[in-house]
Amino acid sequence: MELLPTIWFVAIAALWIGYLLLEGFDLGVGMHMLVSARTENQRRLMLNSIGPVWDGNEVWLITVGAATFAAFPLWYASLFSTLYIPLTLTLLGLIFRAVAIEYRGKGATDRWRAWWDRALGIGSFVAAFGVGAMLTLTTTGLPINANGDRVGGPFAWLNGYAVLGGLAVVGFCLVHGAVFLSLKTLGPVRERSRAFVVRWAPVALLPIVGWVLAVQFTTGTVITWGLVVLAVVAVVYGWTAARAGREGRAFAGIAAFLVLGAASIFAAAFPVLIPSTIDSAFDLTVANASSGAYTLGVMSVVTAVGLPLVFVYQGYTYWVFRRRLSETHLPEAHIVEPAIASR
Repeated sequence: MELLPTIWFVAIAALWIGYLLLEGFDLGVGMHMLVSARTENQRRLMLNSIGPVWDGNEVWLITVGAATFAAFPLWYASLFSTLYIPLTLTLLGLIFRAVAIEYRGKGATDRWRAWWDRALGIGSFVAAFGVGAMLTLTTTGLPINANGDRVGGPFAWLNGYAVLGGLAVVGFCLVHGAVFLSLKTLGPVRERSRAFVVRWAPVALLPIVGWVLAVQFTTGTVITWGLVVLAVVAVVYGWTAARAGREGRAFAGIAAFLVLGAASIFAAAFPVLIPSTIDSAFDLTVANASSGAYTLGVMSVVTAVGLPLVFVYQGYTYWVFRRRLSETHLPEAHIVEPAIASR
């Protein structure tokens, strides 16, 4: 196995984990605005908790897409040709979510805000479900031929694994978002979010456990099973900390659960990028789907310089906006009327 393709597989896996870890609580907060908030101020508080960071978190998805396109063009092409419909729906979900965040405060009526709240919540759900379905099918298999093209109709990808993966990421985002809200807010939002984690986390995280086990029973190794055990320890620790009202430890436990569980999936799948459900000889692997050594070498140099700067900048952003928020911190809602030019 060549070194550079392996390094870039690890890098892309790390980018996906970073996206799920950071964007996960954003998407979860978006869904909680529909299912957990009781008043307009509570919805504003939830939105303000992610306001400084949501767009930076979304960049991780763009980065992982660009890295996949450059490092493994056949992987990228096969994914988009086979999963064109779910990826398009995911993109639309992200667009509705972003527009809702920006437009929600531009109107003065309850009807206007309710419309954009629905757009934000549903868009977050669709985006989370689509990402989960795509990642799960990448690890469990797609109907691709020797050229990496889809065999079958436009819904040939739709199966039980796709639904399992979609529910896995939706469930994780709901729990992760609730833990984040309990860590970042004060008052009723904090209490209700912590209660959601304590009550619903054991149920909401079952689909992601099912995804992990499905991969491990197929291609798992001693090392990946060890990661699974550590992930179980982490999630139990996080849930116990949430019950005790220790939100920081709860967030760390849930985050560690995601990192270890996702790492076990990617490690078990390696070196296969997309298993073919038609014939294993058609599998896309790190060896047969990667770019040339020159391309990967240039990418490695650029990434070695640029990525640390991104980490420093994003880490600084989280540090600046680390304080808890409460409804008393919110200014009075107001609408700025456009100025009329005098003649």
